[in-house]
Amino acid sequence: MSDRLDIDVLTIFPEVVRAPLSESILGRASEEGIVGIRIHDLRDWTTDKYRKVDDEPYGGGPGMVMKPDPFFSAVRDLRKEKTRVILMTPQGRQFNQKMAREFSVSSDHLIILCGHYEGIDHRVVEGLVDQEVSIGDYVLTNGALAAAVFIDSIVRLIPGVLGDERSPIEESFSIEDGILEAPCYTRPADFEGMKVPEVLLSGHHEKIKEWKRKIAVERTLENRPDLMQ
Repeated sequence: MSDRLDIDVLTIFPEVVRAPLSESILGRASEEGIVGIRIHDLRDWTTDKYRKVDDEPYGGGPGMVMKPDPFFSAVRDLRKEKTRVILMTPQGRQFNQKMAREFSVSSDHLIILCGHYEGIDHRVVEGLVDQEVSIGDYVLTNGALAAAVFIDSIVRLIPGVLGDERSPIEESFSIEDGILEAPCYTRPADFEGMKVPEVLLSGHHEKIKEWKRKIAVERTLENRPDLMQ
């Protein structure tokens, strides 16, 4: 694996991806060269004067389907020796923190394909895609939104991106057993009668650790009991 993760995104809505990834922590990671993110307009690989990327589906049905040729041309231009091609689709394997960590430590170069309309010609999946990824059991207006979530989740786990190296270890889905993290508090200690738990003010690190574990289990059982199975 190389020292830097490079990511190319193919979408017909470049700004939808660019906006969230150019701010705050991810923006600094790009500026510092920890990660290289390039966002491309898929229409740049069309060959007709109308820059057409979609057409009617064979077999009938509603909506339009994204054509295969722009994707094949773009991936052929962008592919490197150790490229993994990812398609954001609700039909893919469901993304989680374990997958995010795997991508963050084992990837040199990702090409992320973003769909739109009724989907992408399946020959793109058959001929180009290494892995189909879904960020959840729901449908978005386009894959660019999902790509931004996918990239953020991966890049923040790369060493040097977050200011405190403990941050990705002590958060939900990353702590022991993959459960939710305990709630956090800051000043004031008493806000409109709602007080910070005394144990967090005690300075007793072992008791604080025990309390966080206990509350983390309780919150997981309440909000995500599936994680305890």
